[in-house]
Amino acid sequence: MDNLTHSLAGAVLGQIGLKKKTGLGMATLIIAANIPDIDAVATLLGGQAHLAIRRGITHGPVAMVILPLLLTAIMIWFDGWQEKRGKRPTNRLPVHKGWLLALAFIGTLSHPALDWMNNYGIRLLEPFSSRWSYGDTLFIIDIWIWAALGVGLWLSMRREKRGADNWRPPAISALAAVLVYIAANGLITNRAEALTAEQVANMRGKPAEIVVANNLPITFWARDMHWRGQGEIGSGYFDLFDGASLNEDIQVDGLNRVDWVAASAYAPDTKAFLFWSRMPFIEKDGDKLWLRDQRFTFEGVGDRFKVDVTPPE
Repeated sequence: MDNLTHSLAGAVLGQIGLKKKTGLGMATLIIAANIPDIDAVATLLGGQAHLAIRRGITHGPVAMVILPLLLTAIMIWFDGWQEKRGKRPTNRLPVHKGWLLALAFIGTLSHPALDWMNNYGIRLLEPFSSRWSYGDTLFIIDIWIWAALGVGLWLSMRREKRGADNWRPPAISALAAVLVYIAANGLITNRAEALTAEQVANMRGKPAEIVVANNLPITFWARDMHWRGQGEIGSGYFDLFDGASLNEDIQVDGLNRVDWVAASAYAPDTKAFLFWSRMPFIEKDGDKLWLRDQRFTFEGVGDRFKVDVTPPE
């Protein structure tokens, strides 16, 4: 998920009452909710090399232990540093090391839990396993989650500032609403993939090898559908109210057009892209051959996820 969603999640967790357990509690939750994304520095490598690095080691079980420990140590040091300089806020609660560590763990664990919800993928067991896992439940930027968490956070903080005793319920309600929303989206995805798989089998006379529902940014009740099987690829659409429909245009995936051993030499990003890709295919555009992924072909994003694998003359 995007970092605004992670930050809002950390802040709402604090606003349900966890921030009162220790000094620097809210800051710890928000930082911890974002800290696994330190692997974003991989984007500086350029090209598609970052695809083999992102959502891996910093999102796996080893990082889920090390990152909270490091963050807790940094926050304890920061609190002591401010106190020595006479800059520590007088209204800050005493730092409770045990609770600070607990909040660091809670915030950090919330990150892969949310990242798993979309179809970009996450390697939950890295470095013990490099297998990708997908929730196919939420779009990577979900404005409905922004709205629910944002409004709940604002109402809660407003009540708290006014000195009201009931400042926690808006945050609790927002968190509960988001959990229900996520569960509902999971059920919609399951329905979409089941109906699409059934239609593909009826149309082709044989089942698809994989059917994937692409979540949409605003219309959470609808899905762009993609399927593939035996060298063929296709797409469709699902609406919770109108059911599933398939596009009649079936294409070949074109993967046999490329010498992949040679491509790894003249197109070095190929290996990273294939490691990440869930639904690879070759798109021919004039004299160019582009390695793409069916999940990421929509306007505005598709151009960021492709590799030129045209053989050199």
